[in-house]
Amino acid sequence: MSAAVSFAECSARKRLALLLDEGSFVEWLPPAARVTSPHLAQLGLPAAFDDGVAVGRATLAGRTVLVAAQEGEFMGGGVGEVHGAKLVGLFKRALVEKPDAVVLLAESGGVRLHEANAGLIAVSEVMRALLDLRAAGVPTVVLIGGANGCFGGMGIVARCADWIVMSDIARHAMSGPEVIEASHGVEEFDSRDRALVWRTTGGKHRYLMGDCDVLVEDDVAAFRVAAVEALDRHRPLTLEFLEGEHSLLERRLIDAPLGADAVALWRSMGVTDAGLIPDLSAAEVVAARAG
Repeated sequence: MSAAVSFAECSARKRLALLLDEGSFVEWLPPAARVTSPHLAQLGLPAAFDDGVAVGRATLAGRTVLVAAQEGEFMGGGVGEVHGAKLVGLFKRALVEKPDAVVLLAESGGVRLHEANAGLIAVSEVMRALLDLRAAGVPTVVLIGGANGCFGGMGIVARCADWIVMSDIARHAMSGPEVIEASHGVEEFDSRDRALVWRTTGGKHRYLMGDCDVLVEDDVAAFRVAAVEALDRHRPLTLEFLEGEHSLLERRLIDAPLGADAVALWRSMGVTDAGLIPDLSAAEVVAARAG
């Protein structure tokens, strides 16, 4: 049995190489094309020749997928004009080609603040393009396991997808811990409290709350298995589905104990030994939710 390879510690292209069928990934607009942000140079900031995202076509278990992987090492995976345009272009091409699925390896802090409105517009276009894919019946799968998590606009993009896979050390939320602390003070959220951060935004919490569909260990092979199984997990984007999502959020708000943190919330949901959840493996958390 081969040793596990940490998904979080891999670069975007390393993840693609290990996740997809060997040698199948054909990249569009690779670094050699030198398509860079028009804004960063004006600000005297370093650019990346792929603008922090790799996009292209590949096969996964022999099935055709269009795929994108964000590079967290470049500006935290932040979305700028070119970065967003590459994602939109990929999604629009999928509307024409109708692959078996579109897979997004998300790692992003959200909008690249250096590009301000251009980044915000880009994220909104990414969301619209992804929802168009769902309406067309093309399964959309998001894998979250990078060290930077999936926050901000990309956090919303992820929840627009059909299926979300997270590792037990991954994080996913709208606002990052530092943003919450800066806006409302350390009393509201202490971003230096790592245990609190992971209890509140981590993969285990998201899985228990039903915000992600599959929880895996931090292992590329585990992500591959989950991604293959997700290729047929299309959920029609209907009014009934959206009303169900709204009802879930409403019940969560009503049922949450006043001032509760994640542990109290898990306990109110009937999770046995809720205080032990942070120390459990992914498989043990899955079993806890099933129970």
